[in-house]
Amino acid sequence: MADVDSSDIVAIKEETKGQTDSVKSFISGGFGGTCAVLVGHPFDLTKTRLQTAAPGTYTGAIDVVKKTLARDGVKGLYRGITPPLIGVTPIFAISFWGYDLGKKIVYSATPGRESPALSTAELGFAGFFSAIPATLVAAPAERVKVLLQVQGQGGKPAYTGPVDVVSKLYKEGGLKSVFRGTGATLARDGPGSAVYFVTYERVKAALSGKPVVDPVTGETAPPPLSLGAVMFAGGSAGVAMWALAIPPDTIKSRIQSAPTGTYSGFFDCARKLIAADGVGALWKGFGPAMARAFPANAATFVGVELSLKAMNSMW
Repeated sequence: MADVDSSDIVAIKEETKGQTDSVKSFISGGFGGTCAVLVGHPFDLTKTRLQTAAPGTYTGAIDVVKKTLARDGVKGLYRGITPPLIGVTPIFAISFWGYDLGKKIVYSATPGRESPALSTAELGFAGFFSAIPATLVAAPAERVKVLLQVQGQGGKPAYTGPVDVVSKLYKEGGLKSVFRGTGATLARDGPGSAVYFVTYERVKAALSGKPVVDPVTGETAPPPLSLGAVMFAGGSAGVAMWALAIPPDTIKSRIQSAPTGTYSGFFDCARKLIAADGVGALWKGFGPAMARAFPANAATFVGVELSLKAMNSMW
């Protein structure tokens, strides 16, 4: 039997570790996403209704909440939660897996780098890259969620649930109808994810202290996990992302909730929206989005970090 070179063993170990890290990123991202939905859905529903309702329907976010509670009770604030709860696990799982893959692409493209620390631009690339595969799942899930969220504001609901939405959309226009708003979703999530991950990494590093150096081996390890730092960094990341993402999100919501043929595309929707309601219309839902951004994304990263810590202790 041929001898196995030590360099081959190291390479195999590195490859195995890389695959394991990718799996962990996938699982932890899904768990974090579930945490985000449970905390943030009422805020998201309020945002979507403000973005899509006819002018004068609501006076503001509080008015949306009051009218929703009056019509449907507390459960009304969770209308449409099933699609994101089902869809957000793979969406966030793919997003965090994509972020991990994006960082690996950076390392592969810079083999002679002196430090493993990634620059802000490199983190931004990895963040933007994460949105590309995630959009393939996020776009149809968002389409279903938006249609369920905007109904129940008067008149008989058009859909009985997520499956009914998908069935009717497919009959109406096939997969093209189900995936309507994909470009707008990427326009929101590409730049948004870049800012999201950069903000989290930088704020967390600033609050977490210095890496721990092993006095025997000289190897460095990340500082002990600080939930306070994780929560603040995660919340800050959410605020930074949504501060940038609200205009494309408003356009996305309009495209995905409007009758077929209303808009020819992203820029047509933006043009018509501004012509009808002014530039300020692009920022509808800003208040609820900001109110949701901090707690929902703090919950996301707490879920991610705690699940990663648990997995690292087991395998």
